Amino acid sequence: MRNCTRGSCMCWACQPCTGFRRDLARSRAEASQEHVAKLNEAVKVCVHTGDITEDLLLDFQVVVLTASNLEEQLKVGTLCHKHGVCFLVAGTRGLVGQLFCDFGKDFIVQDPTEEEPQTAAIQHISQGSPGIVTLRKGADARYFRDGDLVTFSGIEGMIELNGCDPRPIHVQEDGTLEIGDTTSFSCYLRGGAVTEVKRPQTVSHDPLDVALLQPRVVAQSAQEGHRACCLHQAFRALHKFQHLNGRPPQPWDPADAEKVVDLARALEPLRGAEGELLDEALVRTVALSSAGVLSPVAAMLGAVAAQEVLKAISRKFMPLDQWLYFDALDCLPEDGEFLPNPEDCAPRGCRYDGQIAVFGAAFQEKLSHQRYLLVGAGAVGCELLKGFALVGLGAGANGGLTVADMDHVARSNLSRQFLFRPQDIGKPKAEVAAEAARRLNSDLRVTPLTYPLDPTREHIYGDDFFSRVDGVVAAVDSFQARYYVAARCTRYLKPLLEAGTQGTRGSASVFMPHVTEGYRGPASAAEDAPDPVCTVQFFPSTAAHTLQWAWGEFEGLFHRSAETINCDQQALTSLADRDRSQLLLLQVVVGVLRHRPRNWQDCVEWALGHWQLCFRHGIMQLLRHHPPDKVLEDGTLFWSHPKQCPQPLEFDASQDTHLLYVLAAANLYAQMHGLPGSRDQPALKNMLERLSLTDPQHPDSIFSSDLASTELGPEQVERLKEALQDWSEGSPLKPLRFEKDDDSNFHVDFMTAAASLRAQNYGIPPANRIQSKRILGQIIPAIATTTAAVVGLVGLELFKVVGGPRPLSAFRHSYLRLAENSFSRYVPPAPASQEFRHLTWTCWDRLKVPAGQPERTLESLLAHLQEQHGLRVKMLLQDSAMLYSAGWSPEERARCLSLRVTELVRLVTKRQVPEPGQRVLVLELSCEGEDDNTTFPPLHYEL
Repeated sequence: MRNCTRGSCMCWACQPCTGFRRDLARSRAEASQEHVAKLNEAVKVCVHTGDITEDLLLDFQVVVLTASNLEEQLKVGTLCHKHGVCFLVAGTRGLVGQLFCDFGKDFIVQDPTEEEPQTAAIQHISQGSPGIVTLRKGADARYFRDGDLVTFSGIEGMIELNGCDPRPIHVQEDGTLEIGDTTSFSCYLRGGAVTEVKRPQTVSHDPLDVALLQPRVVAQSAQEGHRACCLHQAFRALHKFQHLNGRPPQPWDPADAEKVVDLARALEPLRGAEGELLDEALVRTVALSSAGVLSPVAAMLGAVAAQEVLKAISRKFMPLDQWLYFDALDCLPEDGEFLPNPEDCAPRGCRYDGQIAVFGAAFQEKLSHQRYLLVGAGAVGCELLKGFALVGLGAGANGGLTVADMDHVARSNLSRQFLFRPQDIGKPKAEVAAEAARRLNSDLRVTPLTYPLDPTREHIYGDDFFSRVDGVVAAVDSFQARYYVAARCTRYLKPLLEAGTQGTRGSASVFMPHVTEGYRGPASAAEDAPDPVCTVQFFPSTAAHTLQWAWGEFEGLFHRSAETINCDQQALTSLADRDRSQLLLLQVVVGVLRHRPRNWQDCVEWALGHWQLCFRHGIMQLLRHHPPDKVLEDGTLFWSHPKQCPQPLEFDASQDTHLLYVLAAANLYAQMHGLPGSRDQPALKNMLERLSLTDPQHPDSIFSSDLASTELGPEQVERLKEALQDWSEGSPLKPLRFEKDDDSNFHVDFMTAAASLRAQNYGIPPANRIQSKRILGQIIPAIATTTAAVVGLVGLELFKVVGGPRPLSAFRHSYLRLAENSFSRYVPPAPASQEFRHLTWTCWDRLKVPAGQPERTLESLLAHLQEQHGLRVKMLLQDSAMLYSAGWSPEERARCLSLRVTELVRLVTKRQVPEPGQRVLVLELSCEGEDDNTTFPPLHYEL
């Protein structure tokens, strides 16, 4: 597929969205080409500087117009519709965005939904007309509907159904399924599964000239639909204003805004909405702020547009039908008196002019002095850091960003974390991301920290640290981590912005002290949270981490490597003419596969060698880089919680897990190469005893360079050519796709064994086969489109948080499903209140008591609580340590009551109190008269 860009010249107003400061006055297409091409050297990106002609359009499957005028949109849209080329228009005006899709008259969507096909295990199938399928206990027939098409697999006995053409079903009241005539089939014996077959759907879109006057808008309610139609008219009026005046409206110019309202009023009414009134106040606000360019709005709308491009190419998921309007006008102050003025929003000739045009120079100055903590530099974290660089968060003299992440860059990160490059593999994510962000904005002040934000590092992320932070943004990949980060924000009364993704689903949330509720997360997060998306390559600490690693091994060894070899064999160009990235990828793949197997023994030898590489030599290499006694600059051991120091394993064919790994890996390797496998474990054990356990080749050892190397001279290319010759003979390889529900295909066997061995390396309790299947079923890779969308939504909430005090009604939680064209933004709940006698509090409140000089005793503290708040304390704790209980004997109480509070805490916890930099002791209390549901606010004992 060709990728071609075309655009007008760069100007200062473009800077909030691009960051390419040195490219001023260049064509936007030319300025972008180099940077976009570096994201993936295998993708060809070219620039077209001429007119868009009919002949040019015929070369493309999809055409997207951005920042274009209506005349050009109509011309190109008509030609694309005529020739069956999918056509999109995307544009933003300040805080509002517009997206239009035309995929033609009869566009067939092969896979309409994101959901996996429903499948269920079979208990019995009757012979008859109709045949009745009884599902196993625990299988839920409610997910099947009358008329669904199904097929079957893994059945013993009635084998005629295995792989049969899709059959319609009728769901009966007792949950059984009628499947048609099975009278002539063999008798059912056991096993098997019934699986839904998705039906293709056909979509018909109107061309732009028709859709302009009769728009079909994506809306979740009638109210949203009316607002979208008013925004549609506002965009038409803005096009008209620019056509008449040769310029867009000036920022916050009331005269220009009134002209836009007049133009909107004079437009031909939309067909089907003739009786609906135009919301003139909405159009006026759009016009006043329309001169601006905001990177969060561009990120959100660009992400949705990119997902629509993928839908057009893959025919997977239903496309938009046909207009989407997105607005974040809630970012503006609700009180009109505080809206920006034209003087404050006039251009300054700086990179933030597009942002200043919406919010004003005073706001931009305030944004630059913010000090924020970003937790996580994975897929969402990198995109957030890029966004912060573009908007100038913390780029002023008194501002700054701190990014915390203990992870290291892995090759799998490169597809979704755009601040990383191949040469960064193995380096700390926080350090690489910080340096990349500084390249986007040289004024940005970023401090990378490679320590995790968890209870073991509270001496680093303590009172002093949080006293210098204005807000926190969480981009972590587990609910446990989110709970902890949220708890720290609640303790220190810091705003928390949070985002997460699962495939094409994403969410963005904001938690403001004393305004919104605190972070709660899903009710079942502790048990059912999806496995982290970013694989912990070197420092797993849970069974879920080891399974994610095993999943990556399966994908890399048996799917991506086969696709890479097949693409090479089909290529029409010689190796010498290939891109460097293609050669490097081939080098790695050939190093992993080594040579084409000819028989079962070759597959076993390969599997045994890969066992040695993963569970022995790879661990030994890691320990050479990070010895068990390595000490960090702050004096702590490198291998300290949550990092667990690994140990290399010795292969032993008598151990079941060792044997299962080789059996599964060898069979999968044979399947990929079209060779017969074997299930004979005794024979395999005998074969392994005969094979010598020589050191395996490292995947890249035949090229004498490490995986992150970019060295690839003529000698290496020639050796790569010789190695690839091995695969030029024979049929193409078969890429394997993971299927967890077929117990005979060795997929789950491989992952369970690989994860268990990995767990043995790191001393982690392994998951059993049933647990592994459950966790593996929840792994959903991150994708760049959803990531960009949620980051844009977080950026909009950031504007509100920084802008100053806002009511609850200004803030928005967001939830989107790009596959299903569902976009929801709603006001978050207010914090829940609790009451006890005369006291009322929320999760954001605390009881503050000064320690005093000289420091007060425990008796004085309890007396203060009773006198000031009417609370008779019956129990006092610091973390889990009991400091006082009214149920103790009089002698025990007397000993504690006379001690100073810090002295008592030191005595009970055996810890230094206060620790360096500690300003507050947080205590928990229980009081007389409370009921079971009462949770008193924490007691902040101020040192």
